Amino acid sequence: MSFDLVLFGGTGDLAWRKLLPALFQAFRHGTLPKDGRIIGVARDDLSHEQYRELIQQRFGHVDLAKRPSPEEFGRFAQLLQFQRMDLSRPEDYARLKDRLEQRNADQVVMYLATAPSLFMQACEQLAAAGLNTPRTRIVLEKPLGHDLESNREINAVVRRGFSEQQVFRIDHYLGKPAVQNLFALRFGNSLFEPLWRREHIANIQVTIAEDIGVEKRGAFYDQTGALRDMVQNHALQLVCALAMEPPISSDADAIRDEKLKVLRSLRPWTPEAINQFAVRGQYAAGNVGGESVPGYRDEPGVNPASTTETFVALRGVIANWRWAGVPFYIRTGKRLAARDAHIVVNFRAAPHAIFRTPLGGANRLVIQLQPRDGLQLHLLAQGQENRRNDQSLAPVHLDLDFDKRFGSERVGAYERLLLDVIDGRLNLFVRSDEQEAAWRWVEPLLDAWQGNESGLRPYAAGSWGPSAASAMIARDGFCWSEEQ
Repeated sequence: MSFDLVLFGGTGDLAWRKLLPALFQAFRHGTLPKDGRIIGVARDDLSHEQYRELIQQRFGHVDLAKRPSPEEFGRFAQLLQFQRMDLSRPEDYARLKDRLEQRNADQVVMYLATAPSLFMQACEQLAAAGLNTPRTRIVLEKPLGHDLESNREINAVVRRGFSEQQVFRIDHYLGKPAVQNLFALRFGNSLFEPLWRREHIANIQVTIAEDIGVEKRGAFYDQTGALRDMVQNHALQLVCALAMEPPISSDADAIRDEKLKVLRSLRPWTPEAINQFAVRGQYAAGNVGGESVPGYRDEPGVNPASTTETFVALRGVIANWRWAGVPFYIRTGKRLAARDAHIVVNFRAAPHAIFRTPLGGANRLVIQLQPRDGLQLHLLAQGQENRRNDQSLAPVHLDLDFDKRFGSERVGAYERLLLDVIDGRLNLFVRSDEQEAAWRWVEPLLDAWQGNESGLRPYAAGSWGPSAASAMIARDGFCWSEEQ
């Protein structure tokens, strides 16, 4: 199968940090279709060779395991081309159309790795130039809008030029191996699904923690915040994977129908619920990795009086029979104690205790997302050192480390998703009605927090966030996973 992948924003950070390394890994693994071409598009005035040299230089800054040798890059570089484009100029789209029609590949992928403000303009121009043929697929990066209204506007423009089956709204968390194995764990095995309900699960926690600050993205982040950046997309997609009913098949729409039901079942926010079950914070100066780091308001590009949240902790409730009474806790933030993304499914304690167990000693399933991928099942067992029959149990765990089990066979998130786009598989991409339902749920929080410093809690960089987040979960008799 031949394909052309047109990478709008081809010289930008996302292109060289994530997308091109992922495409190279697919090339290295032999899974990238052989008759392919990758066309970088940007306003820079570069020849094909200058673009290849630029990408080779920037590949020196990616993870060591993803860096090609000179010989490998030489072969990969034969796929790379460049075209100068101003996304506001119709004649530039006409030139792109001429180039694509000369080859007439089986599939054409338009990947918009640009500023979100350019999405509508690019989609309108692609359609006007006749670049929305049935063999065209378009990939949209997050954030898709900054609220429900803007999201609907973007989707309406996209819908005028492309069918829903042509639109791939990407959320790279859905491509992570651990998330894929969450679906396999639930729907490919009979062990957990009978327990996957309110009778057996006490609470579920989703943590996406970063130890870095806003780095060079201060101006962008100050207009975005943690709620838009992480909760509306990544965190809620993980909640959907955890809470959805078994789909009738592995068909894309069957899966997305069930995720949509979860989003529509989330109990809407009221002013009282926001006060009790929503915590927002902003990092102050502190110490990370043994180094002093500035507070958020002292970062370049950030308003010195900013009320933008860099930390969010929420208690969500899914109002259906399966999950009635089971709190779903979401926590995400920057400049936290560690780079650590994980899901914890906390099961209820045994209903009648005949053994002595450690404090809080209940079973739990831990799904690690980063920095490594894996699954851990925490159990209680009697150790060999117990010779006096004192009937006490100690914690043990079963550990599936994907690095040890699958090694080099593992496929990274962007690599998996890019191959799915080329093959036309929509299972791991987000439908427009899913996005709108997610925006609808977070919008009352956005409105309540907009320009309002009341309730914005400072926390020291290098900590696990404001103490109010621990107090919120403690009111239910629980604690965050790293506090256990």
